[in-house]
Amino acid sequence: MSPVWNMARKEFCDGLRNRWLLAISLLFAVLAIGIAWLGAAAAGQLGFTSIAATIASLASLATFLMPLIALLLAYDAIVGEDESGTLLLLLTYPLGRGQILLGKFVGHGLILALATVLGFGCAMLAIALLVDDVELGVLLWAFGRFMLTSTLLGWVFLGLAYALSSRCAEKSTAAGLALGVWFFFVLVFDLALLALLVVGKGQFNPQGLPWLLLLNPTDVYRLINLSGFGTGTQSIGVMALGTDLDVPPQALWACLLAWVAGPLALAYGMFLRRGA
Repeated sequence: MSPVWNMARKEFCDGLRNRWLLAISLLFAVLAIGIAWLGAAAAGQLGFTSIAATIASLASLATFLMPLIALLLAYDAIVGEDESGTLLLLLTYPLGRGQILLGKFVGHGLILALATVLGFGCAMLAIALLVDDVELGVLLWAFGRFMLTSTLLGWVFLGLAYALSSRCAEKSTAAGLALGVWFFFVLVFDLALLALLVVGKGQFNPQGLPWLLLLNPTDVYRLINLSGFGTGTQSIGVMALGTDLDVPPQALWACLLAWVAGPLALAYGMFLRRGA
């Protein structure tokens, strides 16, 4: 059996034993079903509203949750093994560092993918069974795209977590930096972009600003999920810049995939430079 798969199976079984898969799936299912039926409660409307509104709300939720869960799942992947002494043991086996890292990525990635499908899939099934006039084809397409991009977003932050874990000498340091990374990409980046729009109005090239959204994987993720409905959900907050971003959907997908590969390559380089 492949050494990469052996490592992936170990990480996946550890996730099952630690109840990660069950906890994440239940969290996603409860929140997704709640949003699907109560998302418009603030506007005085209860019950399911529309597929577009549900996906927009779920994408906003996943923008906060998926990166945080991925970082918590993997921030100690390398430094934790080092502190416990198992990293030195692993390196005595006929395993390359790339195989160790890839195996951990596959194992953790499977946990995130299954939790996403199980959790958000429950919401899709509930809508299909309980809403009479829903278009099943549109529902399957929208939720399929949403679950796939949510998984990819989680994989982005797995790679970032591995990079931090390979760089840090202590788990506490890695945990603190992981929270900092989450805070920057989920909150600070968009606030800084909005401040740039307000403070520097008229001083920046309006055609160039929308391209800055591609520097944040969470913004790329939301651009993919909020496009294609024609409901105006994309014109809220910093996502209003996305209306001026003249790129095909395939380019956004390619950008998100590049965000998956980039941090993973960075983590590999840092792991190679880390002492055993």
